Amino acid sequence: MATSFDLDDVKRRMTGAINAFKHDLGSLRTGRASPTLLDPIQVDAYGAAMPIAQVATVSVPEPRLLSVQVWDRSMVAAVEKAIRESDLGLNPQTEGQVIRLRIPEMNEQRRKEMVKVAHKYAEEAKVAVRHVRRDGLDLLKKLEKDSSISEDDSKRHADQVQKATDQFVADVDSLLVAKEKEIMQV
Repeated sequence: MATSFDLDDVKRRMTGAINAFKHDLGSLRTGRASPTLLDPIQVDAYGAAMPIAQVATVSVPEPRLLSVQVWDRSMVAAVEKAIRESDLGLNPQTEGQVIRLRIPEMNEQRRKEMVKVAHKYAEEAKVAVRHVRRDGLDLLKKLEKDSSISEDDSKRHADQVQKATDQFVADVDSLLVAKEKEIMQV
C-alpha cells in the first residue's frame, strides 16, 4: 500500500477514465464513417473472440463508407457475420476479401438514442473520476490518522484532489457537449 500521497497518480487515474470515455464516444455512430465504429465488434476467429482490428484493416475511403480488408480469406464470412449481428445496423457487402459498409443517414429518433447513450457514457466517466477522488481522499485520511502527514498538508492535498476532480468532470461535460452536437447535426 502506498505510504505517501501522489497527486500525479490521482490525475493519471482520472486521465485514464477520460481516455476510456473518449474511446466509448468514438464507437458511437454519428452518421459519418469512422474506423472506431467497429471497435466493439468481436469476431469468432480461430476458436476465440477477437477484435475486428486483429483480423482486418478498417479504412474510410469515403465519408459514408467503411472498407474492411480481411487479411485471411477464410475469415471473411466470420467478419461479415459479426458485423451483421452487431447492433450497429450496418449491412455488409462483400467483394472478395473486402467488406464494404455504407453508413446510412440517421433519423431523429436514432440520433436521440445515440445522445442518451453518450450521456450514459459520460455519467460512467464521472463516476470513475469520483471513485479516484474517493480513493485519494481515503489515502489522505489514512496518512493523517497514521501521523504520516499533518492536518494542514492533508487539507491542502484534499483541495488539490477536489480541484482536479472538478477539472476532469468539466472535461467530461465539454466532450459530451461536443459529441452531442456532432450527433445531432443533420
